[in-house]
Amino acid sequence: MMDHEKIKQGVRLMLEGIGEDISREGLLETPDRIARMCEQIYGGLYEDPAAHLNKQFQAVNNNIVIEKDITFYSVCEHHLLPFYGKAHVAYIPDSRVAGLSKLARTVEVFARRPQIQENMTAQIADALEKYLNPKGVMVMIEAEHMCMTMRGVQKPGSRTVTTIVRGVFAEDLSLQQTFLQMVK
Repeated sequence: MMDHEKIKQGVRLMLEGIGEDISREGLLETPDRIARMCEQIYGGLYEDPAAHLNKQFQAVNNNIVIEKDITFYSVCEHHLLPFYGKAHVAYIPDSRVAGLSKLARTVEVFARRPQIQENMTAQIADALEKYLNPKGVMVMIEAEHMCMTMRGVQKPGSRTVTTIVRGVFAEDLSLQQTFLQMVK
């Protein structure tokens, strides 16, 4: 679990390192605020996607299930700056489906961890494969990265798009095209 005292010490050291006066009024409670914020934005580190995806229902219609435009916020592990955007998740059930909110909750589990977008895309697909045992999975994430906007190349508005295909989606280009048409 998270160690609030270590987080608070680290924030104090960082503020001192950039030349701030950690005793000034506006910064007095900042270390504690950051420690509490970490529980929320990194809470996915302690959450198992099985908690969401194990709740399933019988389905007689085995067509594509798509949950699109799932808004998420995450943090890049390289610079600890946010990246945020939309996730689009599809799978073809093999007799069982998860509740639609469970797909969004699965995205949140992986978004609330320090990481890179490419891994997050694969982690979502891996979880769907593992717990739903579908015929196929496709995940697309579109995100803006603050490390590209605020620092370095400084290109606001640029978006990174990652996709992953598994099972019948990897075998059938028409299924990929159907997914892409539906999420646009």
